[in-house]
This record gives sequence, structure tokens and C-alpha cells, in this order.
Amino acid sequence: MTRLIPVLAAALTVPAIAFAQQGSPTLYGIVDASVRHTSGLTAANAPSAASANGLASGVNSTSRIGFRGREDLGDGLYALLNLETGLNVDTGATANTTKFFDRAAIVGLGGPMGQVTLGRQTNLLADAVSPVDAVGMRFAAFNPNIVTAALSNHGTGVEYGATGSSSGSYRLDNSFKYTGTFGPVTARAMYSLGENAGATAAQHSAGVGLAYRAGAWVVSGAYQRFTSAADLPLRAATLGLAYQAGSVRLAINTARSEARTSATARTEQRTHSVGATWSATGTVDLTAAWYRVERERTGTKEDGYSRTMLFAEYKLSRRTKLYAELDRTHWYAGYQGASAKPRATGISSGIVHSF
Repeated sequence: MTRLIPVLAAALTVPAIAFAQQGSPTLYGIVDASVRHTSGLTAANAPSAASANGLASGVNSTSRIGFRGREDLGDGLYALLNLETGLNVDTGATANTTKFFDRAAIVGLGGPMGQVTLGRQTNLLADAVSPVDAVGMRFAAFNPNIVTAALSNHGTGVEYGATGSSSGSYRLDNSFKYTGTFGPVTARAMYSLGENAGATAAQHSAGVGLAYRAGAWVVSGAYQRFTSAADLPLRAATLGLAYQAGSVRLAINTARSEARTSATARTEQRTHSVGATWSATGTVDLTAAWYRVERERTGTKEDGYSRTMLFAEYKLSRRTKLYAELDRTHWYAGYQGASAKPRATGISSGIVHSF
């Protein structure tokens, strides 16, 4: 009996552990740090007249930590959750000081006809750009498809949609999103509430997206409309495609947004990109991409910039890789400001570990 008790205890514990694992969220994350030198850019990658050296976070993949969970409810139904916060590895601080779970805070239900999620989540432009971005959504704070096409930093100084920020509308609070996949087609729809008493249209957002995947091809696009507290509209659309030709992935995208910044002023921005990734070996990936951003504002001449980005990655394991990055930006028509250099260069070397 003395010998049998530990065996019985272990046997009784197994179902309890399995049940706890099934119902418990999974911890995951990405830690990305690199040494970076810039000329014509600050350490935060803003236009500058000087050079800078620094330890950067998220040049390859945005550093983050999160929890995700999924529970099978039977008959093909499931419940899900996702809580995620961005991190600055160089300082140990959260990326957003006002919202802890700034990257995601959602709960939802799904089944054979699709899933519905509620909470803070990416807009449909970001979802559409993701599979067709020239560098695979790397360097989020510097990538024009993320910054301008998907409105991570629209630069208007107006809060469009319920975001808690006047700089960007990449993620929306108080939102409902539907995602359904039917064969090669994925359909998305989104609505976000402004939650302004007596002004239901203020700071709301609505949009639709569609993606098609067949063999080596991906075509992805979306349209979304946002409003400010003063009911000023921002309309944005994006469309792109990607093609996998053996070890080479080609991607192209174009996007346009138009924001009314006052009753008499507007800002229009257009973003174009093209690039390719070559998986040279099982452990080495090489990526080259070119972006162009064009901006028109009421009362000023058109300006903008072009940006070339190069990445070389070496996979040490499934979760860890080393990388080197080079970028070159050419501002035109004074986009960078009067005191900054007309051209800027950045070079980075770092490591990414995911768990």
C-alpha cells in the first residue's frame, strides 16, 4: 500500500493537469535587440541633421509579450482570447505608456462560418497589408506600409477612430471584427464604436477586407473609414499581391488615404512598395524592398520620400536568428524639414528570439 499511494496520486493528477493545460492561456513573445547607427536620422529614426548610435528594439520583429488561449466548445465551435503588449527591450519599458495591452486585447467566438472578436485589435488595412508587404512586416516603426498605408502614424495630429492617439489608427478600441475563410477566400468586416455620448458617429470606424489565396498567389485588399471627434473623415484603401516562385517571394502593394484635418484642409498620402525575399538556403534569407510615399496637403506643395530596405537573416534555430539591416531614405521637396539632411542612412545588426 505504501508503494501504491504515489502511483495512484500520479494517475489522478494526469487528468487534472490536462484539463488545466486545455483551459489555460499560452504565454508567448518576441525579443528583438540590435545595435544601430544612423546618419540623417535620430536614434528614434526621425529626420535629423546629425548621426546617432543606439541600441534599438524591434528593427526586425516588434518585441512583445502576450497570452493567447483557445477552448473547444464542441460541434466545431471555440472560444478564444488574446492579450498582448509591446516592449522596448533597450529600456525594459512597455511600448505604450497609456495602454498596457496596447497590441491586442480581444475575446471572441468562432466556428465553421468564421469568428467574431471584440476589443482592441488591428484595423483591416493592417490585416490586408500583412501578407503582401515587401519585407514581411519587419521594422514596424520604419516600414512605410505599416506607418502610412496601414495608418500606424498618419501624421495629421487628429485622432481618427477610437484609438487613444492623435498620431495613428493602426489599432482600434471598442471594435468588433468578423473573419471568415471559405476555400481560397477570406472575408473581413469591422466596426468600432466611438463611445461619445450624444454623438454616435464621432470617432467610429467601419471597413471591409477581402483576400484570395490560391497556390503560389495571394491577393489582399481592404477599405476602411474613420471619423474624428468633430466628425471629420479619414478614408483609406490598400491593395496588393504576392507570388511565391520556388525559393523567391515577390510582393507589391499600393495604398491611398485621404484625411480631412479641418473644414477646409485635407491631407492625402499614397504609398507604393515592391520587393522580394530569397531563401538562399535553409538558414539564410535575403530581402530587398523599395517604398515610395507621396503626400499632398492643402496649401503646400507635394512632398514625400523613397526608402530602400535590405535584410539578411541567419537562422540559428527555429526560434533564434541573427540579422543585418541596411536602409537608405531620400526625402524630396523638404518632407524632412529645413534642418535635416536630404538623405538618411541606417545600419543595424541584431538578434531575435521568440518563445
